[in-house]
Amino acid sequence: MSKQRLSVVVTRRLPEVVETRLSELFDVRLRDDDTPMTRSELSDAIKTCDVLVPTLTDVIDNALIAQAGDRLKLIANYGAGVDHIDMATARQNGVLVSNTPGVLTDDTADMTMALILAVTRRMPEGMAQMQRGEWTGWAPNALLGGRISGRRLGILGMGRIGQAVARRAAAFGMQIHYHNRKRLRPEIESELQATYWESLDQMVARMDVLSINCPHTPSTFHLMNARRLKLMKPDAVLVNTSRGEVVDENALTRMLRSGDIKGAGLDVYEHGVEINPRLRELSNVVLLPHMGSATLEGRVEMGEKVIINIKTFNDGHRPPDQVVPAML
Repeated sequence: MSKQRLSVVVTRRLPEVVETRLSELFDVRLRDDDTPMTRSELSDAIKTCDVLVPTLTDVIDNALIAQAGDRLKLIANYGAGVDHIDMATARQNGVLVSNTPGVLTDDTADMTMALILAVTRRMPEGMAQMQRGEWTGWAPNALLGGRISGRRLGILGMGRIGQAVARRAAAFGMQIHYHNRKRLRPEIESELQATYWESLDQMVARMDVLSINCPHTPSTFHLMNARRLKLMKPDAVLVNTSRGEVVDENALTRMLRSGDIKGAGLDVYEHGVEINPRLRELSNVVLLPHMGSATLEGRVEMGEKVIINIKTFNDGHRPPDQVVPAML
C-alpha cells in the first residue's frame, strides 16, 4: 500500500517552479493570490495540515500553534529568519521548525553594497532631479558625494551575510571592522582583513559606514538605540538589510532630520510596512521595500530548501535545516 502523502499548506505564492514541484510531491494547498493569509485563514490551515510553509509575513505565535492539535508536525519556513515563529511553543508541542539559511547570502550582501553606494554617492537625489526634468548640465559642485575607498566599514553581525559584505567592501577598498557575539577564528579574520571590536560603542563611534547584518532576537532588539546612534560620527552612514527591529527607527529618523547622522539606506523597518512617515520626507535616506533578497534565483533556491526539508522529514529523518535551540 502506498504511503499517504503529506498535507502541506503554503501561505504565500511562491515561484511557479517551486509550486509545481511541491504539487508533484505532496498533497499541497497553494494560495490563489499573493496576499498574506488572515489570522482566521492561518488558524484554519494550521488545524488541517501536516506541514505549514509560512513566510516572514505570517505571525505563528503560541495561540496559533496551540490550535494545531496533534496533526501539525513541521513548520517549514520559507526564509532564514524565524523570529515570527514562537519556537518555544513549537518545541513544547512537538512541532519541528526548519528554515532556508545560506541561499540569500550573496543577494543580500549585493544589496548592502548597493545601498552604501546609493547613499554615499547621492544616487536617489540625482535620479529625482532627472525624473523631474530639472537637470541643466554638469557642474563642479553639483550633488557631491563621497568615495567609499579608504572609508571604515563597521559590520554589526559577522555571520554569512556579514562576511560576504566584508569581501565585497574590501574589493572597493574599504577598511573592514566588525562586532559580533563571538569573535571570528584568526584565519577568517586574516582572510577578511577584519578588525574585531569587543566594544560595540567604541566601534560605532569610529566608523564611516555602519552595516547592520545581525538577526532580530530579544538581545538585539534596539541594539542601535538612541544612545548608541548618538555615538555615530555626523558624517557617518547607516545601512540596514537585516531586521528593522535592531534599530530604533524613531531615534534614527530624528538624527537624520537634525543632521546628526549624514544618511541611511534601509531595506527593513521596525514596524514592517508601517514606516515612519518622516523618513519618506528625507533626501538623505534611501528606502527600499525589503528587496534585499529579491532575486529569482534566490527565491527558487529557498523553495528547493523547503522541499528538501519536507521530503527528508517525510522519509523519517531530521530536516537538514531544522532550527534547534543552539541556533537561536
